[in-house]
Amino acid sequence: TFLFFYNVKAQDLVTFKTYDELATYIKENNSKPLVVNFWATWCAPCVKELPYFEKLNQENANVKVILVSLDFEKQVESKLKPFLKKKKYTSTSIYLADKDYNSWLPKIDKNWSGSIPATLIINQDKKVFVEHDFSSFEELNTFVNQSITK
Repeated sequence: TFLFFYNVKAQDLVTFKTYDELATYIKENNSKPLVVNFWATWCAPCVKELPYFEKLNQENANVKVILVSLDFEKQVESKLKPFLKKKKYTSTSIYLADKDYNSWLPKIDKNWSGSIPATLIINQDKKVFVEHDFSSFEELNTFVNQSITK
């Protein structure tokens, strides 16, 4: 008898076809504050700040970091997956395939223009959204801690 165990490593990519699937996942995984970063491999400011989110994930046990890639579907295999494998991030990595941005951007924040990087912090029923990049880990960490204690 052979037993096969499928273990999802953190750098494995989870794909959601629709925003509603992502929203369900977020609702089911909110036992602690969530820091949801929207990014893409083609976005230089996004890639620059990813190590800050990874450090936050490793050093702040009070939060769960979720990296949501908005990469182009045709680049998932050629760019996104190799990028994540090379970086060996331990944060939860999600690819959101839903390109009907006008339908779901307002569900994140009614004022979101759609530009990335963008970060959503969810602490129970409270949400804090920012549409900019963080210049350092310290800036991100301070922002997250202030957001979850408001």
